[in-house]
Amino acid sequence: MAPSIARAVTWAARAAVELVLPARCAVCGREGEFICSPCRDALPELNRPWCRRCASPGAATPCSACQEWPPPYDRITAPYLMDGGVRDVVFELKYRGIRALAPDVGELMARHLESARMDADVIVPVPLHGRRERERGYNQAALLARELGRRTGLPVEPALRRTADTPPQVDMVGLDERRANIEGAFECVADVRSRRVLLVDDVVTTGSTMGACAAPLKAAGASKVWGLAFARQPE
Repeated sequence: MAPSIARAVTWAARAAVELVLPARCAVCGREGEFICSPCRDALPELNRPWCRRCASPGAATPCSACQEWPPPYDRITAPYLMDGGVRDVVFELKYRGIRALAPDVGELMARHLESARMDADVIVPVPLHGRRERERGYNQAALLARELGRRTGLPVEPALRRTADTPPQVDMVGLDERRANIEGAFECVADVRSRRVLLVDDVVTTGSTMGACAAPLKAAGASKVWGLAFARQPE
């Protein structure tokens, strides 16, 4: 069987299993919900102080990194810290293929967006490179963008294309290395002139990926580029 066909069969089988098996909480394993109410209430929130530009926890505004390298996006926000139960949720969604978590995560992101004062015209998911998306079977950012579109009524457009299959950012050490790794890896493939764009991803670590996405969008004429993630990595 060809590798591409084998992957398709594998992900089809996983999707079928998700439909048959009962929902289990990604944090505690309790049956009934993908994020049960007690675990949802205990998810570690991103609270003040944080950098109002890149959402760096515990930082002044602007933080030292944003002063040294003013990012091309206008602002990033996230409801949670990448810690505790949030880490469990992201792992299950991103690496274990539990796509059924996307509606719950999308709902939590949509609630946060209501108070974030980031008016947008279009939602754009951070893209994966085609090879990596074929291996994983889906793009978790696209799943979350779709859920946000359903809840906000905003259109979801794949306005970005990843042109470089760079090493995973998790393998990079330090902000400079992350920026160098991802610089120039995206291109804008849609008309975003005078539009306010909401970039969506699951996790922001340093903001370098969001910055690499925002740069071509701004160059193509986007009036604003906001960033929304489910979680922000503590420094």
